Amino acid sequence: MAHFAKLDNNNLVERVEVVSNDVATDEQTGVDFLNNLYKTNDVWKQTSYNGNIRKNFAGIGYSYDQTKDAFIPPQPFNSWALNQTTCLWEAPVAYPNDEKIYQWNETNQEWDLKY
Repeated sequence: MAHFAKLDNNNLVERVEVVSNDVATDEQTGVDFLNNLYKTNDVWKQTSYNGNIRKNFAGIGYSYDQTKDAFIPPQPFNSWALNQTTCLWEAPVAYPNDEKIYQWNETNQEWDLKY
């Protein structure tokens, strides 16, 4: 199955649709199918679960960066920086490498033990 993200005027993902591979033999035929189906002229970009297309699988609220040709998730915290290679957000402090579960503490800029 092929997946397509509908973009709004600000290049934010509004929704993701699935189109059969029999219909979407390439990106343009998938886009044409969706615009014909909904009788629109919307902007759609193909996305994939395995990251082979546009770095990350698109989700509602993700942004599409045309220069990077990538879907970027919303920034989880102000202190996190965008990794320019993966187009994923990274904390300023690495996640602890043990078997415990942590959550980010934005105030203290550290990982707090959750359990």
